[in-house]
Amino acid sequence: MQFETKLLSSSDADIKEAAEIILKGGIVGMPTETVYGLAADAENADAVAEIFRAKGRPQDNPLIVHIGDIADFEKYAKNVPDMAYKLAEKFCPGPLTMVLPKRDRIPDVTSAGLDTVGIRMPSHKAALALIRTSGKAVAAPSANLSGSPSPTTADHVMNDMRGRIPAIIDGGSCPVGVESTVISFEGNAVRILRPGFISAEELSEFAEVIIDRHITEAAECGERVLSPGMKYKHYSPKANVTIIEGSGTDYINFVNSQGGEGVYAMPFDCDEKFCKIPCIPYGDSSEEQAARLFAALRKFDELGAKQVYARCPSKEGVGLAVYNRLLRAAGFEIKVI
Repeated sequence: MQFETKLLSSSDADIKEAAEIILKGGIVGMPTETVYGLAADAENADAVAEIFRAKGRPQDNPLIVHIGDIADFEKYAKNVPDMAYKLAEKFCPGPLTMVLPKRDRIPDVTSAGLDTVGIRMPSHKAALALIRTSGKAVAAPSANLSGSPSPTTADHVMNDMRGRIPAIIDGGSCPVGVESTVISFEGNAVRILRPGFISAEELSEFAEVIIDRHITEAAECGERVLSPGMKYKHYSPKANVTIIEGSGTDYINFVNSQGGEGVYAMPFDCDEKFCKIPCIPYGDSSEEQAARLFAALRKFDELGAKQVYARCPSKEGVGLAVYNRLLRAAGFEIKVI
């Protein structure tokens, strides 16, 4: 189905219009603090199926359910552990998704056939207003074509979704810039399935933390996964991306030897003045890199880049989330120098 995609503001009137689309089984591009999402009624199997159609997303990739109140965990999940509420008290609303046993009201299409569902409460005012105005929890994967860099502005969503969905709420740039941290519970421990802005170090104040191997390793073909972002090549521009791991000096020496048509560097800000080939820097701190990563990857597409050499970020704190996204954008192609 083709739509004349409408750009809405985050005014009360436009939020109400967007909520009516949700209630009628439609999809709305929704801003969150992490990235923009494609929101549809999480309990409406037909509406959720339209998300997969709009994105071109594989059907075995589960969606995250976004709620408007912490009390709603019990509506959509069962056997919620005490630890989940302790973490919710600290981090919700915010970029933390908890994988829990799902109730039957969540259709299989939303959970990709799993008996669990990822649930989070976003902190973005427009997202919360949409959820609360519609009275519906919404399934909302990133609002991009499957495999391409996630969108952090309404313009990014429009570029990917024009004609595919009826409306997009413009809530400005997403302040976090990478998708939520996804965790599951194993006794008194939590397992990080996908790293995000809430780091392992922060979570370790509350529980033992296990880092899932799929954060830095590709999942096997046919292997079932509990979280989005674990299985397929994701977040990738059209260009080939290679991560360069080494010192700043080694990185600069390497990229300056790689000139050619369509060859670009993605350095830290502090490296930019030393680059002799075209470059798009993506920040110095891990927080800056998280906020700017996807916009940088999208810019390479605009420039017609063929090869991008990205300086490897830190693998600590928020840096692990940036590293995880770059690994998938690069198809796990790393050069250690």
